[in-house]
Amino acid sequence: MPGSSLSAELSGLGQEALDRLEATHRAREDALARCRETIRACGLAIRAVHRLDPGAASERLVEAEAALRRAQKALVPFPSLAAAGFLHDAEKEYAEAVLFAGLAGGGPLLGHTDLRVAPAAWFNGLAEAASELRRHILDTLRAGDLAHAEELLCAMDEVYGLLVVVDLPDAVTGGLRRTTDALRAVLERTRSDVTTTQLQARLQASIDRALAATDRAAR
Repeated sequence: MPGSSLSAELSGLGQEALDRLEATHRAREDALARCRETIRACGLAIRAVHRLDPGAASERLVEAEAALRRAQKALVPFPSLAAAGFLHDAEKEYAEAVLFAGLAGGGPLLGHTDLRVAPAAWFNGLAEAASELRRHILDTLRAGDLAHAEELLCAMDEVYGLLVVVDLPDAVTGGLRRTTDALRAVLERTRSDVTTTQLQARLQASIDRALAATDRAAR
């Protein structure tokens, strides 16, 4: 009968659509969990870099990459989910952690193809890695290593110089303009801190020389 035929047809089509939705849901839940793992491991890696513990940082980065690859793999059959935002955030955090380790340690930097992340995630991760350098620079200044702090400030400035010329819509860059503006503010504050420390160091050196000359004259 026509009615039975239509019912069977609808049932088959509906089941097919439902199966796809259920598969989408499973992939989303799996990818979300893996993305959270990625972000958590990246945060620990950055903390380890600040603590001058490269071994721990490397271990956390390995964990982060493994979780990120699982998330990416889970979303391959579902491109609409891959564009939903949470994968971009995980890729950005992974890029930030790897690039920050490179900037802080003076090692080679990896591009988006090497890291297997989207270009927008790489650019935003680079901007946030440069901002993260501020804390590293302040720690370096407190340790009395002004020369290294100046090198790190130069690295931060170079990153800003690259990012500021990227003139594309936010829909393409993932909001890079806002991230770059935030980096500019961090850069200026950090430049002020380093400059103040430089002036203080020069003043102290001048005072030390004057005291030394006075001491020699008194003899």
